[in-house]
Amino acid sequence: MTKDYYAVLGVARQASKDDIKKAFRKLAQKHHPDKGGDEAKFKEITEAYAILSDDKKRREYDSYGRTFAGGNAAGAGGFDPNNFTGASQFGEFDFSDIFQGFGDVFGGGGRRQAVRGRDISIDIEVSFKEAVLGAKRSVLLAKISQCEVCAGTGAKKGTTMDTCATCGGSGRIHETRNSILGTFATVRACSDCEGAGKVPKEQCATCHGHGVLRREEEIMIEVPAGIDNGEMIRLPGQGEAVKGAAAGDLYVKVHVKPDPVFRKEGLNLVMDLPVKMTDALLGSAVSVALVDGKNIEVKVPPLSRAEEVLRVRGKGVAGSAGHGDLLIRVSVVFPKKLSSRARKAIGELKEEGL
Repeated sequence: MTKDYYAVLGVARQASKDDIKKAFRKLAQKHHPDKGGDEAKFKEITEAYAILSDDKKRREYDSYGRTFAGGNAAGAGGFDPNNFTGASQFGEFDFSDIFQGFGDVFGGGGRRQAVRGRDISIDIEVSFKEAVLGAKRSVLLAKISQCEVCAGTGAKKGTTMDTCATCGGSGRIHETRNSILGTFATVRACSDCEGAGKVPKEQCATCHGHGVLRREEEIMIEVPAGIDNGEMIRLPGQGEAVKGAAAGDLYVKVHVKPDPVFRKEGLNLVMDLPVKMTDALLGSAVSVALVDGKNIEVKVPPLSRAEEVLRVRGKGVAGSAGHGDLLIRVSVVFPKKLSSRARKAIGELKEEGL
């Protein structure tokens, strides 16, 4: 009976190659025999991936439930897990790409990864005014930072650096490992010199030769004008440090507190302006406070309708193409009670057809 390779990997038939690769990585890590997994299950998922990762074999399998590469059929001689010796059986099948990122399962993978510090993220809250006009915030973070005493070298001041005897100055350790997939050559950072290739003759007393240590560091964050709620600010090199390489980045997620008067729509600021019924009918001049605290006089034209929008140009949010506008939505406020005189006056207006 033909195996359902999609079910073996737990993916849909329309799954992309990336989805198939991700599913295989996850299952291979779980079932790898070197990690105490089920060898038979590992061979099964490896067989499924070998078919579904190859465009030609996948088309044949989808059409006929079998493949014909080399005159053999999948599930009937085309893949023999008991005679599996390595990637060469699959031609251009690149296991180093699949197993990259498995970590301790395959000793770090066969490809050298760029070493850098860990990225970190924090959240800050700003007022609506700060989000519109921009602001500066100082935060105190406890993170792994470069040692200020030795400037990240790990060496005592005035001492020399010697070539690491363990890795011969390369900073990397090459290892070979046998598995059911064949022989894998892996590379890892030298633990003695932490990948630097050199070790101090005398260690820094503050960081004990590591070049980095956990400490509190004050960081200044510039919140740009016009930032939206939920946006991220990236501060390169302000993440956690690592010896002999670039520090990671700091990501700051900004939360903007709502304002009782204003709301933001793109580069425009929107507000509601309550006016009396008589002011809406006859027109008036109203003083309006802006986000920055300054006041401007806004003219409400005669016979203004409810929900009519007045536009004050250039009083919105600053952007790369200029300022947005202030949009004032007129809200007509009716009195809760009418005096006898007001009733008489409104009655006369009613007689006029108003």
